[in-house]
Amino acid sequence: MLPFAEIPVLKNELIMARQLLPSDFDSLYAAASDPLIWEQHPNPNRWQKDAFTNYFEGAIQSQGALLVKDAENGEVIGSSRFSDWIPETKTISIGYTFFIRRCWGKGYNYALKKRMLDFVFQYADNVTFYVGAVNIRSQISIERFGAKKIGEKELAYYGEAPKLDFVYLITKEQYLNPL
Repeated sequence: MLPFAEIPVLKNELIMARQLLPSDFDSLYAAASDPLIWEQHPNPNRWQKDAFTNYFEGAIQSQGALLVKDAENGEVIGSSRFSDWIPETKTISIGYTFFIRRCWGKGYNYALKKRMLDFVFQYADNVTFYVGAVNIRSQISIERFGAKKIGEKELAYYGEAPKLDFVYLITKEQYLNPL
């Protein structure tokens, strides 16, 4: 269960993100069907329809998944999600993010994560990111927010074999008062 009843539309000059719906499968799969998107992700086969279907089912069941569109033209450009709420420590995770290659290195991931953090720090004191050990691009991106690597963990994503992830943490205090 997540700490909020629903996710509002998260928007800025680059992205518009809303709750992922079952009816979004075709448009999100069209964005996700490029093998190069997944080469650094824990499951590099997610571009294949069967593997993506499993990913999508896990996203819907999480109730925290987002469909991300380009704010300028409405094109579906990726997805991300909130998950793993721990009420005792007010900790939530952000992850499972991907973008089409046209968006790489152009601020879209940063713009999305900023809106997600702005929203979720209304409820949480800590945000963790589980990033594939081989996903250098995402590790660099998370560190730009001030997140610090705090460990490593073998994780099995919904219906997949376990893979090594690096665990990053950013606190509300760190986010609101960067050095």
